[in-house]
Amino acid sequence: MNVRRLIPTTAVAGAVVLGLTALSACSTSDAADGGNGDKLKVTASFYPMQFLTERIGGEHVAVTTLTKPGVEPHDLELTPRQIGSISESDYVLYLKGIQPAVDDAIKQSGVKNTVDAATLTTLENHGSEVSGHDHGHEGDEHADEHGHEGEEAHEEHSEGDGHNHGEEGGADPHIWLDPVKYAEVAKGVGKSLEKADPDHAADYKKNTDALVAELGELNTAYETGLKNTSTKTFITTHSAFGYLAERYGLTQQGIAGIDPEAEPSPARIQEIHTIAEKEKVTTVFFETLASDRTAKTLAKDTGLKTGVLDPLEGITDKSQGADYIEVMESNLAALQKALGAK
Repeated sequence: MNVRRLIPTTAVAGAVVLGLTALSACSTSDAADGGNGDKLKVTASFYPMQFLTERIGGEHVAVTTLTKPGVEPHDLELTPRQIGSISESDYVLYLKGIQPAVDDAIKQSGVKNTVDAATLTTLENHGSEVSGHDHGHEGDEHADEHGHEGEEAHEEHSEGDGHNHGEEGGADPHIWLDPVKYAEVAKGVGKSLEKADPDHAADYKKNTDALVAELGELNTAYETGLKNTSTKTFITTHSAFGYLAERYGLTQQGIAGIDPEAEPSPARIQEIHTIAEKEKVTTVFFETLASDRTAKTLAKDTGLKTGVLDPLEGITDKSQGADYIEVMESNLAALQKALGAK
């Protein structure tokens, strides 16, 4: 498969928590447990999947992520040892369409307990402009019924660049940036872990319930914090926030489509300038670890400020928080400031 590079390898952090690295090396939990013992060997494709398995699995799992710190998830290339190690896993959690190399390896692995997070909620189509007023939330409560429909849509558009942001009808994979959809995925992960490791099912359920409650609180914070704002429009170099925008009645304006490093055309800059004036936009967002060149150029041309909105594809020491919850809280604060929350 010819994977088009969308972001330089160093631009966005890969997943890293507790010093977990690629499968070619032992994870911290491996060393601490003296070779895992009776723990369920879990492989997570990148940070949003790793966070779920660590929080829900707790002390009963040894989680290894395929994506090293500093590696842009979409550009991941697996070593033969990593590919072989996937086959030795008891449980694999990934998100089809984000990482083509992982999709291919998992397909060949033969692991019984393999879960595609895209099947645990509904995927939708998002372009560079996404408004919460244009899309309803029908089907969210029935994710299990429509999960496979989402998988088919996702699979259909996962060929090509390996990171489809919803343009030209493709399904947007950034489900983890909507706390409600992420909670739906968490519930599905919890149930699948219960089946994979019945002896610890009660603990998995308890941990799932706790995480879902925490995500519910995060959702409430977003609903409350973004209810009354001066504007509903935000501009970003990475069109990753379609689900978040839809959930909270906002409009995402992507500068240059799916590539946050791309130089926007003069016409697009003028269009953004017009939108900014009309919608009283104050800020252009860029990623924590991506180049801020495009954002700064646009901000200079339009008189706007720059800020950070993290797509949470990985955690590093430059992240605005130690884990998913903390970074999402930082994102909320950034949006509140930019949108003029009252």
